[in-house]
Amino acid sequence: MKLLSKLTLFITLSKLAIVLLFVLILPSLVERIASQYTNFYLREQQKKVMDVIAKNGIGYYLQDQESYGSYTMLKEEYISLEPVSVKNRLDTIETAMRLVEQDTLTYRLLSNTFKIGKQNYLLEIGKTTSAINQYNRPLQRIALYVLISLILVTMLIDLLYTRILIKPLGQIIKTKLLNPQFPFIHHSKKVKTTTKDFNYLDNSLILLMDQINVAFEKEREFTANASHELMTPISILQNKMEMLMADADENETLQQKLIEMMKTLGRLKKIVNSLLLISRIENDQFVKSDTLHPKELVEEVMEEISHRLEEKSISFRMNISKSVTLINLNRDLVFQLFYNLINNAIKYNKEQGSITIKEKFKQGSLYCILIEDTGIGIPSEELNTIFNRFKKANLSESGGFGLGLSIAKSIANYHGISLKVESKVNEGTTFSIVFPKEMLADK
Repeated sequence: MKLLSKLTLFITLSKLAIVLLFVLILPSLVERIASQYTNFYLREQQKKVMDVIAKNGIGYYLQDQESYGSYTMLKEEYISLEPVSVKNRLDTIETAMRLVEQDTLTYRLLSNTFKIGKQNYLLEIGKTTSAINQYNRPLQRIALYVLISLILVTMLIDLLYTRILIKPLGQIIKTKLLNPQFPFIHHSKKVKTTTKDFNYLDNSLILLMDQINVAFEKEREFTANASHELMTPISILQNKMEMLMADADENETLQQKLIEMMKTLGRLKKIVNSLLLISRIENDQFVKSDTLHPKELVEEVMEEISHRLEEKSISFRMNISKSVTLINLNRDLVFQLFYNLINNAIKYNKEQGSITIKEKFKQGSLYCILIEDTGIGIPSEELNTIFNRFKKANLSESGGFGLGLSIAKSIANYHGISLKVESKVNEGTTFSIVFPKEMLADK
């Protein structure tokens, strides 16, 4: 899972957890707020009554009566004032029941005693719990709507900020790890970011790519120089051995040894020529301006190599359309690419096996040619290394020095062609040559 997806999932789940927790505690929270507000309201009412008494005297309420009582029309609030003989100070707020005109109601009740002159008075101010709680559910809904709105807004802000924050990381991955193809021809530019960690990662990758380029250039230069230097002594040796063979016509033993030496020298010359070809490909010394038809190209390859099919009684099938045209290629190199892969399919095939070459159009207008054989296959642990130079799978088989597939891979990389392989031991191997849509000529 990508980092952005993980962060998005975390933000979403954390916000949902907050909403769930809030929904669970919201009823008790609203009830507590309502209770505290009621207590505050009762205290304010008490303060107003005491202010009136201080200003106008107790008679303002009693008016020559023993006690005073008043309530609203729906009996939601009431106030009572009466003399008491209790000497202990009383100042409480509690939930209690009171009888009001033959109705027993539950009130949130403030009880307070005070003294005027020598007489103690009890003041009670109450508000019904039903009146207090009647707004609880609407308040809960409003609070929940407000919370959800805030959560959605903050989630959107978090996601936008997260996307902006990790955007440099995506650019680093795209420019340094995904798109570039080895060797890195163009020097990578730094990604603009104010995050120190991303700057450190970006600089480290640029430094690593530069070091890889330097090492690759040294290897490529050595291969080219060594190959050129080797060709001279090889040619001299070949000439001298040919002269020796001409002088040793009557000595069969010497002739046999010289022939074996010439074969070895020929293989060495073939290796050097292959290294020179790879070096020229890597040094961009071929022009990619040819137009070709895959069907014709494969037929040309088979004309040169078909005699090898008869040696193993291998059947051959081809299903490629004549109408397909590829452009911006080097015909000689692509010929070499197909030659090496088909030659491999013959070399490592079984007696009376088969080779099938067919085409396939993939998503995104990609054009693919498949070369399938029924050969001995390649072990899974060797699939990642078969394109390495001098690496040869199935070492028990004879022939080959591991440069054929390396050349094929170099040619594919040079053209931007994707070369893939699938194989199962004792079942066969399939090479996929995937051409980008830019190489397909418009029909």
